[in-house]
Formats: sequence, structure tokens, C-alpha cells
Amino acid sequence: MGYRCLLLLVVLIIGCATEKKPKKFHSVHIETLFRDSVSIRAIEFLDQRTLAFAGSHGIYGSVDVNSSAVRTNVMQANGIRPEFRAIGHTTNDFFMLSVANPALLYKTGDAGRMELVYKEEADGVFYDSMKFWNNMEGIAIGDSMKGCLSIIITRDGGNTWTKLSCSQLPEADEGEGAFAASNTNIAIYKNNVWVGTSSGNVYSSNDKGNSWVKTVTPIISKEPAQGIYSIDFYSDKIGFAIGGDYTRPELRNANKIYTVDGGRSWHLIADGEEPNYKSCVQFVPNSDGNSMVAVGFTGISFSGDGGYNWDKLSEEGFYSLRFLNDSVAFASGKHRIAKITFN
Repeated sequence: MGYRCLLLLVVLIIGCATEKKPKKFHSVHIETLFRDSVSIRAIEFLDQRTLAFAGSHGIYGSVDVNSSAVRTNVMQANGIRPEFRAIGHTTNDFFMLSVANPALLYKTGDAGRMELVYKEEADGVFYDSMKFWNNMEGIAIGDSMKGCLSIIITRDGGNTWTKLSCSQLPEADEGEGAFAASNTNIAIYKNNVWVGTSSGNVYSSNDKGNSWVKTVTPIISKEPAQGIYSIDFYSDKIGFAIGGDYTRPELRNANKIYTVDGGRSWHLIADGEEPNYKSCVQFVPNSDGNSMVAVGFTGISFSGDGGYNWDKLSEEGFYSLRFLNDSVAFASGKHRIAKITFN
């Protein structure tokens, strides 16, 4: 009996010692790696070594995570330098998509140059963000036209893109679009995709964009500058969205929502509390969906309890952020890219 009790005690001690504890951040160290006149709202890790980016004035490039070396290039199309706010990637290719008319979508070419694979010319065209499910299937979304959101999808690795007809999509609210603020108003998890809009709605599909459901959320969205700016999912159930009003960034009311049922229902959280307006929210890796970081030109905020309580870690402003691992992230903003170490 004594041996059995001792064995049980040892098992309990080992179990407690190996139990994963929620990660808590108290401070940040910010190291600026790149400065230029470019405004950068789209960054993505191509792999564990390379961060890709694209921004204003046709400027795009990459950052070597290990050496911090930065390479840049300029895209010029018929004398125009497009403004890029959406990028994506597969294992083999990098993509970047411009805002406004004409919409220009470029893909890594066989000759080592970016090649145009999709062009859309029309009044009102404005694309906001892009993501890939896998190496063959990807999606980009834009503001509504002719009564529905603009959604283009590729099924062949990005070589060709097809725009969904309005008959395949829910009817859009009047003037409904999205904010091209951080390339994060699309979230993807396995076959699922969620899109947050300026009208405070979440469009979702569980079959890679073949069928869609539109869900109304309680996030603030009465004015043109209000709505969902960023959305992220930790699993097929746990999701979080943030926004507010960038013209009144001090407002904290009704600008944060969460779901635990895959987006079927959304609820306000930390209403009236920190943080205020933010343009990007990302779950911390390996946090069981409890920890997340939100950034905006209003600073950097952290929650370790699923979004109920937040701490402001820095006043330094950024537009977008991506985690390299569970304690290091890279962020982009006005005229810079920085490495952020969370402590």
C-alpha cells in the first residue's frame, strides 16, 4: 500500500511539473531592423528564416530572421508604383496584391521576377487581404461591389484566380467592405475561413470558400471608420476579433469580440476596457488560445486570459504583427519593420 501511495505521489509531482502554464508577458524589447519611407501593412513568414513584406510605393522585400539583413525591390507597372497591403505565400511562391483600381496580383515567376497573374479594372475595386489554405488553394477579399463582397479564389497554386459571383455569396450591407490595415481581416484554420468586415459582420466558410454564412456581431460599426479590423483563430472553435474607430482611437467600447463555437456566435469582451483601437490581433503560439497580442498605431497590448484582461506593454505604434515563435514576433508600421521580443 505504501509503495502504491508513493508511486501515485511521484506521478502527481511529475504531472504538475510538466503541466503547461499560460505564458505571461510583462515587457517588450523592440529592435528596428528596417527604416524607409515605405508604409508596411502586410508581412508574412515564408519559413522560419524569412519574413516577406510589401507596402506603399511598390516596395516589397524580405528580412533574414537570423542575420537581420533586408532586401528590397520595387514593382512598377505602366509607370505606376502600386500600393500593396495584402500578401500571401505557398511553399514555392510569394504573392502580393495591390489596393485600388486596377487591382494587380503578382506571383513569383519562373524567371525570378514577379509576374502578373490577376488584374481587375473597375470602379470601386479595392482588395484588402489574402491567405492560403495550402499550396494549391488561396483566397483574397475586397470591398463590396454590385451587392456582395469581392472574393477571388485560386485552386491551382495561384496561377489563375476566379472571382465569386454574387449568387454564391450573402448579400452585403450597403457600403460594406474591409480594412486594408494589416492583412489580417482573413483568418484560416484547416478548411475554414473567416472574414471580418467594416459592417461588423463575419463571413465564414467551412469548405474553403465554396459556401458562405454571414454572421452579425456586436462590435461597433455605425460609422465608416468603425468595424472589424483584424480577426484570428487559434482553433476551429476559438476566435477573436478587434477593431474600433481609427479616427477616434481613444474609444474602447464594443471594439473586441470573441467566439468559442467557430464563429456561429460572437460576444463582446473587455467592453470599455483596454485596449482601444487596434489594427491587428494575433494569438500567441502554444498558448491554448489564452494569450494574444494586439497592435496598432496606439501601441502594443497583451492578454493572457483569453481577452478578458489586457496590459499595455508599449506605446510604440505598429500596423501588423506575426509571431516567429511563442516569445518573438516581427511587426511592421509606418516607415519600419521591427523585431519584438516579449519578456
